[in-house]
Order: sequence, then C-alpha cells, then structure tokens
Amino acid sequence: MRFADIGQQLRAYRLESGLRAEEIAARLGVSRAALYRYEKGEVIKLDTIRRLAELLKISPLSLLGIGVEYFSRPVAFQERLRQVEEQADQILMVGGALCYQVSTEAFEGALAEAWTEAADAAPDRVPARAMADQALGLLAARKKVHQQRRPNIIGILSEGALRRFLQDGVAAGIPLPERSRSRCRAAALTEAESIANLMESVPIGLQLGLTAGPDPSGNFIVLRGRDRAHVVGSPFPPDAPPTAGLGVAMITAADEAISVHQRVAETAWRDALKGSTAAARVRELIAATRAEQG
Repeated sequence: MRFADIGQQLRAYRLESGLRAEEIAARLGVSRAALYRYEKGEVIKLDTIRRLAELLKISPLSLLGIGVEYFSRPVAFQERLRQVEEQADQILMVGGALCYQVSTEAFEGALAEAWTEAADAAPDRVPARAMADQALGLLAARKKVHQQRRPNIIGILSEGALRRFLQDGVAAGIPLPERSRSRCRAAALTEAESIANLMESVPIGLQLGLTAGPDPSGNFIVLRGRDRAHVVGSPFPPDAPPTAGLGVAMITAADEAISVHQRVAETAWRDALKGSTAAARVRELIAATRAEQG
C-alpha cells in the first residue's frame, strides 16, 4: 500500500464528508494529531482504514485508490484534483470556458471578491467566509503546483461555455449587486483576451483550441503522470462557488476509462479551431459581447 496516496485521499474524503477533523478523530478514538499524521502518509492499519471508511460513508477500496472516486462538494473535489495534478506531467482537458492553471490575475481577483462578498452576505457569515477562504486557498495551491511542475497542457475550450462566461462574468452562479457583477463581466473579457493571445502565441507547453460546434456533453480531463493516469469528470467549473448546488465529480484510474476519454479528446483536438483561427473566433465573441453590453 502507498500510505502517502491513502493519506491524500483521506484528506479529500474528510472534506467531502463535511466533518471536522476533531469529530472524525473522536469517533475513531485517536487524537486529531494522529489523524493529520495519517493524512501526511503515516502507516495506517487495515482495520483503521475500514473504520475510517465507515465514518466517511465510502468503500474501503476508495481510500486505497481502487475504483471510482466521487465528490459532491466542490472543496473536496478541488483538493483531490490538486493531488492528482501534483503527479501529472501531461494534462488534456475538454470543455469549459478557460484553463485555470494559466488564468489571469483579473480572473482571480474577481473570483475572490465575488466569493468573499457572497460569504459576507450569508446568514452564517463566519463558516461561509471560512469555506470561501479554504476554496480560494485550494485554487491557489493548484496554480502553485502548475508553476512548480510545468506539465504540458492541451486545452480544448467550448465556444458555448466561453460565450456564457463572457455574458455572465466570473462566478456566474452567485447573486451579486450589479456593480460587482459588472466587475466580474469585465474580468471575463480580460480572461478571454488572454486566451486569444495564448492561442495565437502558443507558448511552450501550452496549446489551446476551441470547439466551434455544440458543447461537449460532459467536461473531462485526462491527467498522465510517470506512474499513473487519471480521468476526471466534473460539473464544477473553477469559479463554481464552494457551496455549489447539485452535482457529482468523479475521478478514476481505470485503464478502459482513460483509453476511451483519450480517444474522444484526440478527436476533439483534431476538429478544434487552433492558432490564429481560434484566436480570431474568440475575439469575435469578445466584440459581440461588448456590443451587447454597450
């Protein structure tokens, strides 16, 4: 057993459960410090794995990294995605409006402002603010992983998703005052301009394309590392609020899942707009959005 991997998955599933570390430790009959040591990769007995799985309402096989992992909480999903990205040398993403790893400061600033403002307006302000801060920290950690590892990324963005992103702005699912929503729309325009520039310049290790037809029926990512590959499917975009509504993300290392998703992604990349053609189309969408918004 790879105890470091078990520890990572334990942390993600703890976030998914919504239980605090001290609650799990108390029910397990260990100290909170011992639980954190398990999450850092300390040797853990099979009986402890079984009891933890019961507490977290998952299969013991999930903690062992066997089968499909499911997450209904965006915070838990972001933590597990960060862990998988930490081992990835190649990332192939299909769908969505942007590639978070190379997103702009405008996107990050608008997202932080929107999440913080929504949390401050919530009835339970303190836990809502803590959750927003945690979610922002996980996104920042994902970007830090990318800056350290510099994996090769191929991103096939969806024209439909990008159009909606431009119309609604960053953090579209959050009700905000019009002034804040206007700033989120302005940040989306800035992000789209950056995407067009990246498509045109094709920096080392990054290729972005655009699907001009119907939206992909489901966004997914194929991540390949030296020892293992994973497929990630998620209804949660990077700017989905920490308390996003119904949805289930999944992660699996099953060979057949990787094979079929890889094949679909390769077909999507072959048919996607690329380079200056893709950049020109993105700029058309930007111009149309600016005309609509006056």
